[in-house]
Amino acid sequence: MSGTLKSLLLLLVFISFVLSAFGQTPTPSAWPPSSEHTTAPLWSGGAPGASTAKAAEQDTTTAKDRQVAGRPVIRIGNVSVPTLTLYGVKSAPNSGPTPAVVVFPGGSYRILAIDLEGTEVCDWLNSINVNCVLVKYRVPESGPFPKSGAALQDAQRAVGMVREHAAEWHIDPKRVGVLGFSAGGHLAAAVSTHYEQRLYPAVDAADQLSCRPDFAIILYPGYLANADKNFEFSPDIPVTASTPPSFLVQAEDDGVHVENAVEYFMALKKAGVPAELHTYAQGGHGYGLRPTEKPVTKWPQLASRWLHTIGVLPGVAE
Repeated sequence: MSGTLKSLLLLLVFISFVLSAFGQTPTPSAWPPSSEHTTAPLWSGGAPGASTAKAAEQDTTTAKDRQVAGRPVIRIGNVSVPTLTLYGVKSAPNSGPTPAVVVFPGGSYRILAIDLEGTEVCDWLNSINVNCVLVKYRVPESGPFPKSGAALQDAQRAVGMVREHAAEWHIDPKRVGVLGFSAGGHLAAAVSTHYEQRLYPAVDAADQLSCRPDFAIILYPGYLANADKNFEFSPDIPVTASTPPSFLVQAEDDGVHVENAVEYFMALKKAGVPAELHTYAQGGHGYGLRPTEKPVTKWPQLASRWLHTIGVLPGVAE
């Protein structure tokens, strides 16, 4: 063996050791999902209403787009065929059903940040023993409700389908929550307050089941407070005592405005709904779960503790 080759092998061994020693996380799940994940269309006969897609579905990311934590973001655009994808927990046999979270990526109802606010979230949820159902909902111009009802139709349909397949997917139908970022955070709030009546004619048995989430995790939401009206809370999100418990995170320097999370929290408080709000001085917008030097990116640990606090996960959080 030559000296150069030997040195290279030693270097590779050293790198492997360092990554192991510092707890390098696995490579995040890619998009599109692999065949090991169940993917199903939300609407077998086609989504209701006219499509707003201007071209074929594709990753619209360009070299000029902002990176997050030094990595690019997959921005899926022109979604006319919405789907859900199951990222199931690898539970031990006979361990019983586990919770599920239906995830809505953000993207201003124009695109979907499908990895940053989708597949990477599913990896985290699986790591805390929670099933993830990632929704690729219709964009562009699919919300916010009532400007358009398309995304909310997809959200209602997705929650119903998760409950319909609960036994098959080893999910507890009484522990089905939602999680969303930015526009997806607004969508999580919308389905949390618009669940008594579907926005579309019933399709099958899934639409006979409740689409009310049992809990909600809402990250840097938009469209909940009107900046043109002194941040008045949106009347299109009718919070009541039956709105599910919610966990909220937003940074004060978020260009979308921290008042979105604050005003939703106050509406929940006035209605007597248990809620937890975390605001941070810095963090901006659109960080997902990618860790940076900003404390706001530690939110997953807080959310995990909250899931234990409200009884979605068993025992006491570490």
